[in-house]
Amino acid sequence: QVQVVESGGDLVQPGGSLRLSCAFSGTIFRIYDWRWYRQTPGKQRELVSRITSGGGTTDADAVKGGLTISGDDDKNAVFLQMNDLKPEETAMYYCNLRPTGAVAYWGQGTQVTVSV
Repeated sequence: QVQVVESGGDLVQPGGSLRLSCAFSGTIFRIYDWRWYRQTPGKQRELVSRITSGGGTTDADAVKGGLTISGDDDKNAVFLQMNDLKPEETAMYYCNLRPTGAVAYWGQGTQVTVSV
């Protein structure tokens, strides 16, 4: 059974930084890509950033600037470095692991709150 776990969310002041982590346990034959999404109450979940198994990255158009996705193959983990955070980036951040030819897995989310 595959489990995806996010961590690193916290309360931070505007302009601050956080590093979110996402790791999985269990067996996956081949990973297609990892994705970070975020969601605020009453709104649809939106894609933040994506990294493929080959290391290629894509950021959503609505999300630019201080977010950088990276991966660590040895640890089966991905990270989202968030710099210069703004209050509008307050959300629950979810990790989505997409194996090749199989259903995707979601984590439970980690809360990021940007406030004075």
